[in-house]
Amino acid sequence: MLNSLNTSATGMTAQVKQTEVISNNIANADTVSFKRSRADFQDLLYQTDKGPGSATSATTTNPTGVQTGLGVKVTGVTREYKQGSARPTGRDLDVMIGGDGFFSVQLPTGEVAYTRDGNWKLDGEGRVVTGEGFPIIPEVIVPPETRRLTVAPDGTFQAEITPNDVQQLGQIQLTTFMNPSGLSAEGSNLFRQTPASGEAVTGNPGEQGFGRLQNQYLEASNVNSVAEMTELIRAQRLFEMNSKVMQTSDQMLGTLNQVK
Repeated sequence: MLNSLNTSATGMTAQVKQTEVISNNIANADTVSFKRSRADFQDLLYQTDKGPGSATSATTTNPTGVQTGLGVKVTGVTREYKQGSARPTGRDLDVMIGGDGFFSVQLPTGEVAYTRDGNWKLDGEGRVVTGEGFPIIPEVIVPPETRRLTVAPDGTFQAEITPNDVQQLGQIQLTTFMNPSGLSAEGSNLFRQTPASGEAVTGNPGEQGFGRLQNQYLEASNVNSVAEMTELIRAQRLFEMNSKVMQTSDQMLGTLNQVK
């Protein structure tokens, strides 16, 4: 009887984590390049009273055994890198990755972070930076007299000074990982490399294994709000059912305590 109390408690804990994951997805439904996450679950150990195949007589065995599960646990929260839809902006410094890859960003500590957020700005020195002011890698510096900026699908960054004077400022590169779900989310749309993500592989946009760039577009979040609300209702109902199991087990224990 006590096992059922503990088992239902693990179910309630799991659905609390599921709700936390879903709430973060919904909160970021309008965040540029955000990738939804999902909670992954596994069952816990089993209490084995009789093992499958155990002898029931000199010539027969138990076909199923008697094993009782002890609940559920959260094994991980997986980020899904499904492509988000293209959102036109008409802004020169908005760049979207169509396909695989991340932009590289230089942090103040000297470390490198990675992002799919191409909503860039210019700082006081004319450098192309993220919304947090971190310069992109390789560094791009825009001349002050620039009239128009363009980023080609292959990452070529150009500045139009006059109609007859177009300067190439550099070429944006992309980075891919064997397991992007293994990247560590740091907030501000930034990720860090980890042993789980694998080594960073850098190349030009459009090359094999790398996406192409779309200028004057941003990648929308891949969160489906309707699907998230459906999952939220499901998590709520599962939490309620586990709570009901706990209440029923408590009532049964109360009845046993009253037996004289």
